[in-house]
Amino acid sequence: MSETKHNWTKEEILEIYNKPMMELLYEAATIHRLHHDPNVVQVSTLLSIKTGGCSEDCGYCPQAARYHTNIEGNDLMTVQQVKAQALRAKSTGSSRVCMGAAWRNVKDGEEFDQVLEMVRTINKLDMEVCCTLGMITENQAQRLAEAGLYAYNHNLDSSEEYYKEVVSTRGYQDRLDTIGNVRKTNVTVCSGGIIGMGEKIEDRAGMLVALSTLNPQPESTPINALVAVEGTPLEDEQPVEIWDMIRMVATTRIIMPETQVRLSAGRTQMSREGQAMCFFAGANSIFAGDKLLTTPNPDVNEDMKMFDTLGLNPQKPFTKKVQPQTVEANSSQFEALGEKPKWTRPDHKIERNEQAKASAKLQK
Repeated sequence: MSETKHNWTKEEILEIYNKPMMELLYEAATIHRLHHDPNVVQVSTLLSIKTGGCSEDCGYCPQAARYHTNIEGNDLMTVQQVKAQALRAKSTGSSRVCMGAAWRNVKDGEEFDQVLEMVRTINKLDMEVCCTLGMITENQAQRLAEAGLYAYNHNLDSSEEYYKEVVSTRGYQDRLDTIGNVRKTNVTVCSGGIIGMGEKIEDRAGMLVALSTLNPQPESTPINALVAVEGTPLEDEQPVEIWDMIRMVATTRIIMPETQVRLSAGRTQMSREGQAMCFFAGANSIFAGDKLLTTPNPDVNEDMKMFDTLGLNPQKPFTKKVQPQTVEANSSQFEALGEKPKWTRPDHKIERNEQAKASAKLQK
């Protein structure tokens, strides 16, 4: 097995991305089989533990408070509610629960303490636990690790250049710094992005440069197709073609051979045949359940029928890494520091984001 390369250039990645489709698929499938069982796919369930009211202006996100998207918000779920959802997910074949909260960044206090208890609870169910909570400090990452967190998700979204056309309320370096804080613990990194936001192919390659040059590379990389939601700045973007998804998955597999490539948002717009091509090209993880935070997702029973047709088996938990040990709150070595980090707020405006914000004000 060849050593993973960490110095990919944009030109090299574009050359791979633009290969004739049959050559690209063959190369990706060959590399996939060297590093993974091609008949095993990880199944994760994404749970929105706190929905809506986010202060960010991400152009793709219906949870931003400044846009009018008819998303029904909810306060932080209770530990018992989360446990019930986790048990349901486990019964339908999921090995991982990913909990998402619509926060800009984690703040020490009762709500974060509650999330830590959710992590402890799910880990004790012998399921992998992932969180996506926004930016976090090193101490907050350590507290999550002690609770038994398996993975932390923090997507780069796009290339650093195009990121400025989508988000103006935080900087790209904040994303990288958060990943760096997670890397100081034993928690694995989940980081990917979205295609179909109006970016160029060069931006897709730029995102993959940023991900692949991390050392180590993320253990999991979600590839999302934009789900354009009415009321968001990107509501008029057309769905990406399945061939773009296949190319993106295959390219990711080639340059990040050991990473689990997750076929994420946008699967409702893909046929079974299209998804099968993505699995052949190297995707080996999906989100199951009828909703991804706030956007539609295929029914889990339909996914299991697809798995049966394709001869795929759900991955067992803790296949790639041993189960973390849970440290109870009263035995923790890390305490809340009441930190108030100064995450960046870039000084620029995105015209379509401002227009969507103004439109929302009129409707409210």
